[in-house]
Amino acid sequence: MKTITTILLGLVTIFVTTGCMGDGFKKTKSGILYRVISDKKNPVAKNGEFLKVHFTQKVHDSVVTTSVGALPTYARVDSVGNTYSPLEVFGKLRKGDSTIIVMLADSLMKKGQLPPYIKKNDKLTLIIKVLDVLPTETAVRADQQKGIDEIKENEITTIQKYLDSANIKAQKTEKGVFVVVEKPGVAPLADSGKVVKVNYTGTTFQGVVFDSNTDTTFGHAQPYSFTVGQRGAIEGWDDGMRLFGKGGKGRLYIPSILGYGANVPPGAKFKAFENLIFDVEVLDVTVPEKRNPGLPSMDPRARARQKAETPKAGR
Repeated sequence: MKTITTILLGLVTIFVTTGCMGDGFKKTKSGILYRVISDKKNPVAKNGEFLKVHFTQKVHDSVVTTSVGALPTYARVDSVGNTYSPLEVFGKLRKGDSTIIVMLADSLMKKGQLPPYIKKNDKLTLIIKVLDVLPTETAVRADQQKGIDEIKENEITTIQKYLDSANIKAQKTEKGVFVVVEKPGVAPLADSGKVVKVNYTGTTFQGVVFDSNTDTTFGHAQPYSFTVGQRGAIEGWDDGMRLFGKGGKGRLYIPSILGYGANVPPGAKFKAFENLIFDVEVLDVTVPEKRNPGLPSMDPRARARQKAETPKAGR
């Protein structure tokens, strides 16, 4: 990852020292400026194939967004015509290539593509490193899963080292959440289908509190309820909470891949792909009331109407 960062920063330096129209820069038919740095050892990507890339997007000297330090991005190569889009350049790239793509804000404006953070006279720079070229969507999905598994393994190792250094004894779930059970609580346990009511405080591994429903400064001083197994909470909660019953208390050490991953909430006090800690207290575990399949509506009038229309035995 450090190597990729160094390459992208090096490309920024090249861009600054050569200028937009400097040596090595070409122009697509729609007017996009680009420069490709390549050893030409690999074949050019074909239409229908996918580029696996890391990218950094800049406006002037400010980084707007980057995938470096996170999961790569995958882009399909297609014939797109004169669209004033980076897609025009993708069909010229090979595995191992690096490229700088420069777009002008006024040209983007004409296409109705101007992002809100770009002003009329700005230049948008996209710096790309092609890590691989994959043949199909199936190959992309397999590669994505491999990347996720590698990140998860590294995060689990990092948490285990942290716990060992602090002499903290924790249970590791099958998915990779480390759980310290202070009080197990009483049956039933919070397994699939159960509704769990929880008080919690979330902190980073550096001790920064980023959320709590027991601290009114965070604006939601109510117990949080969700149904286990129905994606009502991050996967690390869904997994780790299963060791507790009503009255249970403990701490969850959650790898980022089972937490927020790259999807950091706006204004969060933690970074993308940051492992997190949650102190939890299980206030209640209940079994949701099962609805009678013969009475699909809980509306009493509908229930009475259905009962009246049901034939009696022997009629």
